[in-house]
Amino acid sequence: MLLILFVLSGCSQNADSKLNIFQYKNSYVGDNSAVGNIVNQLAHSNELKQISLHTKEQPYGITLEYNDITAKNANKEIKETVIANATYLFALIQNVDWVTFKFPATEFTVTKTEIQHWYNIQLDGFENEEDLKNLIKEHLNSENSVNQFFSK
Repeated sequence: MLLILFVLSGCSQNADSKLNIFQYKNSYVGDNSAVGNIVNQLAHSNELKQISLHTKEQPYGITLEYNDITAKNANKEIKETVIANATYLFALIQNVDWVTFKFPATEFTVTKTEIQHWYNIQLDGFENEEDLKNLIKEHLNSENSVNQFFSK
């Protein structure tokens, strides 16, 4: 009986911690614990190989290195991951100016300015995950818009 309670309690803690990524809102790039907790809740965190924080001089940034992403359309999946994960990082971390995503065959650097221009909205104004997810989903629905973002 105690074993079942222990297992159920562990599951509910994991579910609760995964639910509220916005508990890290207003974090800083220098807070490696907060950045790590955010990144571990984002798309393809299982393929994440390494996180590097660039805090010695402005502009501050984050580099995320991934292993191969296996998907039916890997190129599309990578682009969607870059946009979604960058959006979360810019919405939650106050002083991050750029994020570089390194995959085995390609690399993308996204700045806060360019993604906010693409969305036509300030990302730091979001207060909950549902609204942010809806913004991302709306913009990812247009393959033309996604391709436009990467044609810069």
